[in-house]
Amino acid sequence: MKNGQQITVDCTQGLNGRVFDGKIDVKTIEHNLKKIPKLKTKIMMNIGTPDSAFGMSQLPNDGVGLAREEFIITDKIKVHPLALYNFNKLKDKKLKQKIQDLTIEHKDKREYFIKELAEGVGQIAAAFYPKPVIVRLSDFKTNEYRQLIGGDIYEAEEENPMLGFRGASRYYNPQYKPAFIMECKAMKRARDVFGLKNIKLMVPFCRTVEEGKKVLKIMKQAGLEQGVDGLEVYVMAELPSNVELADEFLEIFDGMSIGSNDLTQLVLGMDRDNTSIAGIADERNIAVKQMIQEIIASCKRKDKYCGICGQAPSDFPEFAQFLVKNGIESISLNPDTIIKTIMSLS
Repeated sequence: MKNGQQITVDCTQGLNGRVFDGKIDVKTIEHNLKKIPKLKTKIMMNIGTPDSAFGMSQLPNDGVGLAREEFIITDKIKVHPLALYNFNKLKDKKLKQKIQDLTIEHKDKREYFIKELAEGVGQIAAAFYPKPVIVRLSDFKTNEYRQLIGGDIYEAEEENPMLGFRGASRYYNPQYKPAFIMECKAMKRARDVFGLKNIKLMVPFCRTVEEGKKVLKIMKQAGLEQGVDGLEVYVMAELPSNVELADEFLEIFDGMSIGSNDLTQLVLGMDRDNTSIAGIADERNIAVKQMIQEIIASCKRKDKYCGICGQAPSDFPEFAQFLVKNGIESISLNPDTIIKTIMSLS
């Protein structure tokens, strides 16, 4: 850049700013928040980056329906959790030095993981406090874990990671369990040390009720006991088994949050990572909508929480209207669609 040069600075991406040469036309839309109607259905939002949380919290909202850990792990921590857990046992000197250079301020590499994850989640929860913030526990697929530093040591190459070693099945697996316990300690720190009791937790891709029981047992052993200090634990309703056995899942969990993206791929028998059939993935398909109706009905019957954190209501106003008509408790939206969706539902 030179003195006198005209530039445009884009600060909408959190810490990842962008600078454009010249003056870029910007469309500004102003809303009088006093005129935004209050709905019976709670409008929450999906948050992936801690750096964006405080700004997004200024929008009309009832909390966070989906706070993702994945960005914190990939962008802040960068190292596979098991590589940190087993740091002292690593035999690859180059890998060990790479991790050391990244975490030089932390002698205890396990503490590095716990600290960074707790602070990242805590930043989101603090921005929306005292409103509820539902944190989805880690849901990387094996191909995503392999991209982390040291990931190729611990992750197999799967033909179809979408249907593989992910979600709840990792947490109680003897190899991965130590990493999950570190994750639990991070959540406990955010709730107990930082005082962010508005954090609620969600277990993703839980295939069976038995899996759910195993995960809850490990969480309790790590200090995250369901019901203590108001801790609620939900399950993502994203598999046909979650729908057909909803009553059984709701016996052990405090509610369900519908993951319409994965539910759609599994109901329609398609891999949503496969671009050649991506066009089939439409949450408005009648089979998917019937599944969602069943989930909402089951939660209402059991008087348990029911929300949705999938993409569909952000993309399709008519889908949001369908959810409200069926009595869903909350809809979690992408921040840029919140106001237009509220207006379409009012």
